[in-house]
Amino acid sequence: MNPPESYTNLLRQTVEELSDTSKMQGLFHQHRHGDPLPSSAALEEIIGLCRAVLFPGYYGKSTLNAVTVRYHIGMEIERLFALLTAQVQAGLCFGQQDDCRCTGVDFHTKAEAIAATLISMLPQVRRTLATDVEAAYLGDPAAQNNGEVISCYPAIRALTCYRIAHELYRLDVPLIPRIISELAHSETGIDIHPGAQIGEYFTIDHGTGVVIGATCIIGNHVKLYQGVTLGAKSFPLDVNGNPIKNNPRHPILEDGVIVYSNATILGRITIGRDAVIGANKWVTHDVPAGQKV
Repeated sequence: MNPPESYTNLLRQTVEELSDTSKMQGLFHQHRHGDPLPSSAALEEIIGLCRAVLFPGYYGKSTLNAVTVRYHIGMEIERLFALLTAQVQAGLCFGQQDDCRCTGVDFHTKAEAIAATLISMLPQVRRTLATDVEAAYLGDPAAQNNGEVISCYPAIRALTCYRIAHELYRLDVPLIPRIISELAHSETGIDIHPGAQIGEYFTIDHGTGVVIGATCIIGNHVKLYQGVTLGAKSFPLDVNGNPIKNNPRHPILEDGVIVYSNATILGRITIGRDAVIGANKWVTHDVPAGQKV
């Protein structure tokens, strides 16, 4: 059934208004034909492949043994390299601010180099994640074994995404690290910006509602509980009234810090070694080493 003429005119008028690119400043990404686009579905597959490689037998193929593990990891790495190259190239294209084409050999070669570099880092990523698994197991009396931590704990899922996204962030890949972080955020309720620097033996108990800002620096053996915010205070503005970007504005947590549930720590302050921040606290000043708030 066709809509009445009055509705047809209303819809046509709405289409014209929504299509006026002069009114879309900052809201319209003009795609150039042939350029790849980032894909959340592809990035989800990339994370799945990374988890299967980092934790074989817990993710991916469940029938692995010492004889077949090399074959399966080889197959997954081959698939990972192809997918990651395509998505990194899409991120590089998306980050272009001019009319330069980004489908040429140079962009593809750069994407391949970044993908290969990221894959070469996976053994170190696994070693770091192993410390996170140990911290979660030792820090939770309910955990029965490492397998339960790897399979079930949202912190390990989120940290796997974070540690991969962080390496891509350090490799100056636009957009893709943030998409990976938001996939983890959607899955676990844990929001870790890929730019944050997080040491070894890090754990988040329960996890839901945790926010870790872009310029956070977190040492080793740090533990957070659910609902913790490591955020920024008000943003400094430039002479035109625009927020100044990329300045250090989030907390530094030194080794051994524990932050209990729903605490909020704001600004470029330092929480000293082995300090303890109690639940529901609002902290905007430095805390000396060993102090309990």
